[in-house]
Amino acid sequence: MDSTTVQSNSRRRFLKTSTGAALVVGFALPAALTRAQAQSGQSNTFAPNAWLRITPDNKVTVVCGSAEMGQGVLTAIPMLLAEELDADWKLVGVEQAPVDQAYNNPMFGMQATGGSTTVRAHWTPLREAGAAAREMLVAAAAAQWKVEAASLRTERSHVIGPGGKKLSYGALVADASKQAVPAKPKLKSPKDFKILGKPTNRLDSAAKINGTAKFGIDAHLDGLLVAVMARAPLPGAKVKSLKDDKAKAVKGVAQVISLPSGVAVLASGYWAAKQGRDALEIEWDLGDKAALSSEQVTALLTEGAANADAVAKDSGNLKDGMANSAKTLSAQYEAPYLAHACMEPLNCTAWVRGDAVEIWAGTQSQGPAQGILGQVAQATPAKVKINTMLLGGGFGRRFAPDFAIDATLLSKISGRPVKLIYSREDDMMAGFYRPASVARFEGALDDKGRATVLRVDVGSPSIMAASGFMKIPDNGVDTFAMEGIEDHPYDIANQRIAYGRREPGPQVWFWRSVGHSQNIFFTESFIDEMAAAAKADPFEFRRAMLGSQPRYKAVLELAAQKAGWGKPLAKGHFHGIAVAQSFGSYVAEVAEVSVAADGTPRVHRVVAAVDCGMTVNPQTIARQIEGAIVYGLSAALYGKITFKNGRVEQGNFHDYPVLRMNEMPKVEVHILPSTEAPGGIGEPGTPPIAPALTNAIFAATGKRIRSLPIDMALLKKA
Repeated sequence: MDSTTVQSNSRRRFLKTSTGAALVVGFALPAALTRAQAQSGQSNTFAPNAWLRITPDNKVTVVCGSAEMGQGVLTAIPMLLAEELDADWKLVGVEQAPVDQAYNNPMFGMQATGGSTTVRAHWTPLREAGAAAREMLVAAAAAQWKVEAASLRTERSHVIGPGGKKLSYGALVADASKQAVPAKPKLKSPKDFKILGKPTNRLDSAAKINGTAKFGIDAHLDGLLVAVMARAPLPGAKVKSLKDDKAKAVKGVAQVISLPSGVAVLASGYWAAKQGRDALEIEWDLGDKAALSSEQVTALLTEGAANADAVAKDSGNLKDGMANSAKTLSAQYEAPYLAHACMEPLNCTAWVRGDAVEIWAGTQSQGPAQGILGQVAQATPAKVKINTMLLGGGFGRRFAPDFAIDATLLSKISGRPVKLIYSREDDMMAGFYRPASVARFEGALDDKGRATVLRVDVGSPSIMAASGFMKIPDNGVDTFAMEGIEDHPYDIANQRIAYGRREPGPQVWFWRSVGHSQNIFFTESFIDEMAAAAKADPFEFRRAMLGSQPRYKAVLELAAQKAGWGKPLAKGHFHGIAVAQSFGSYVAEVAEVSVAADGTPRVHRVVAAVDCGMTVNPQTIARQIEGAIVYGLSAALYGKITFKNGRVEQGNFHDYPVLRMNEMPKVEVHILPSTEAPGGIGEPGTPPIAPALTNAIFAATGKRIRSLPIDMALLKKA
């Protein structure tokens, strides 16, 4: 056994220097390789592009380049292609793609999964892939039958000709492979869809139910060492002193390795590694963050909001608007740092062998990881193989490369395959967080109760700066810090919205719905406050300001209608409403809430109306909205990461609770028919739920909630 220290770039530098490099490496596309094989007679598979394979047994395999983290892409991607292919859905299977530029997300320019982009980005490319294959199969059948292709049609994986004769796609594999790939295949009209827009069972459900599905944590290799790390409490923290004798004495411990991000103990199994890690005696140098507290965070962000000078929006004349107002109001809101709390804790298995690297991980960023890990292991990206496993929740956290970097370094140093596992506490106490934020609002109403002035000043750290691969625009406004505020939909003549960047120290990162998660709470709460000041119905007050926003208005009206807004509720029950647009989709939610005498709120029912454009799978839409509501309610009721003496105070679900089954409200999801381009669906259900809940609490108690999570002591009846 020995101790090893490696000096290398920090995670942030890896991100900064490596992500871009990963995007410019060229590879032979699998489409080109497979097609060349088919044309040379080396394969009996029809593979006209990277996403599709058809074999003589009529089986259709669709290759998915996005990561499956519960959002349903392993079903949505095949549905897109199968629709235009006219495939028999019972014959369709799916495989996870390797890392290759052929599978780049068109909206990102790299192979990565996030931002609720998978369907939006692939709506056209995957349909075109299916349509091109269908035209090639038809051309092959037409050549066999010596008829015009226009006289043929396709249905359920068959080409059908005159007199009803038919050929299966499987029977046409060889001849179809010889056809030219159409440059611009004709796509179906949505009115002719047979698969898209129809409720469809997921292709990955059976494996997840019977236990054969493989997540990152299921990876295993012979000779594997398991690693557990004592991670730096805050970015920039360094090991001041280390004693590892007690760790080495633990049976099964093989090695102790120091990395820039912490100290790892490698052992024959998880329990030995954890015991060894817990036996380490480490003194950390936290630098100027040694006394960091949540009170300091609030003070700094409040100062940032008070001095916000990066202007995101400036319209009308605030001074005149305030001077001519009949009523003014102001409020300050705050949202805390939040952990991602994925069901499957972070993990990565890595094996560095000479100049080759292979990892097994549930990652949202396969493409960037190839370049990053190539630098980590001093290997060319082409020698880095990423096996994308199923993700037990991502929520943005698994877009970060920290766990893959450290696993790769540990394998390279130890010379063995290494599985790095974060415990729940490891991830929660030394992970990446949703930014804390403070927002100051001022508003004014005219003598008819109409909103005429809105001023918002936000103090928050920058995700763009923390990412390492984004640049804050020249106006100084972090897009993520202001989304949901600067692009609010309401017709208000005089507005000034500004940002004050402040960096308390904790690492910030993308969290489900990113800036919308806190900013919709802020905005929709203050709009509710303006409605109350105007003595107006909250629904009607919003509706009156959405004249130029028909999609916002439509979901707002549908949610209110389906919830029975304005109609009598059970005794002690009250409604709250909120509406938001994020990731190209529009969602309104009405929460039906009661508040007990001890101040505990109870959410009985949530009605959601969704306009996400043209739909792929209504079942997935409903489930994603339901899950997003659970996620948002958990944060609103309980979620907070706090700091004392430079360290996180929360560690597991006992002090970072999530919604329990007995707290789950009834959720109804209503989808508006639409011909608009598809929007995202994994994230848009989260932002409206917190303000819908707190607005209902105001209706029930007359008390405004301006800081999350909800302080139930404030709601307790005297």
